Amino acid sequence: AVGPAGVVAQPGFDGAPAAPDAPGAGAADAAPAGGPLALPAASGPGTPPGPVDEPAGSAQDEPDFPAVVAPAADGGARRLLVWPEPDPSTKQALQDRGYRPVIVRSREEVDAQVAGLPAALFVDPLTGPITRTALQSLRTAALNSRVPVLVTAGLGQATKDAAYGAEPAVLLRALAPRDSENHAARVLLVESDPDIAAALVAGLERRGMHVDHAADENEAVARASSVQPNLVVMDLLQIRRRRVGLLDWLQANDRLHRTPLVVYTSVDLDPQELPRLRTGETVLFLAERSTTDEVQARIVDLLARIGAIGEVSATAGPQAH
Repeated sequence: AVGPAGVVAQPGFDGAPAAPDAPGAGAADAAPAGGPLALPAASGPGTPPGPVDEPAGSAQDEPDFPAVVAPAADGGARRLLVWPEPDPSTKQALQDRGYRPVIVRSREEVDAQVAGLPAALFVDPLTGPITRTALQSLRTAALNSRVPVLVTAGLGQATKDAAYGAEPAVLLRALAPRDSENHAARVLLVESDPDIAAALVAGLERRGMHVDHAADENEAVARASSVQPNLVVMDLLQIRRRRVGLLDWLQANDRLHRTPLVVYTSVDLDPQELPRLRTGETVLFLAERSTTDEVQARIVDLLARIGAIGEVSATAGPQAH
């Protein structure tokens, strides 16, 4: 990894060149730099849930969902697959919510845990680096076993040279499972700031992905049925903590277990510097997520919701793809 301290010096993201993608995944790299590949017509209507209530960050923004994950079938704590090993505060927060974090480092270790019906695979790179190749392998194993995938990240801003090797689109492309070799992955981006959104869209489309941008979660739910996303990318603070939203739409349409969710924090970005993204003076780079109390609480709330939704899915049994 290269670059100045504070860019790729963080332990979370390895900026070194990645190994080639899995067989059949190279078509996106061959896409013209000017835009996304052609897409098929949207498949099948979805039924969005009711509207989301408050704006993110509202003083009334308290979760209506269960605060503690229901026990596993054997009465023990529900398993949550994690990679890398969680930091002590995150581990304790997950255990307080009724989870038993289980560290997995390979596809084989994910496969070995499937019989225990884990709630999700949680990738939270605070304690060690993650690489595109390893992330893609774990993502594939989880999705093949109907285990939802949640990845956290942080966004930073720097000059192109300083941020070399930490482009967000590189990691996100490794996470997006395409419908076939001939069609680009469809990404649903939920971001309220137009400068951040434009920078992320441009980077993802240069990597051969098709991006639909929604300014908030209400708009994302409204667009989801036509997009049928392969990957959801959103600012953590855009996720409402009350009632229904995009997670519920994904579950209702049998997509939660096959649509990785990337939530990022952008609290360390300087709003006065964001216009420089449009001029090309600076670019976004991936870093560790924020570790503030609010961010920590929102992440464990989100994982508790995924666990509660997953209980319904596990009880219902596998559905046809």
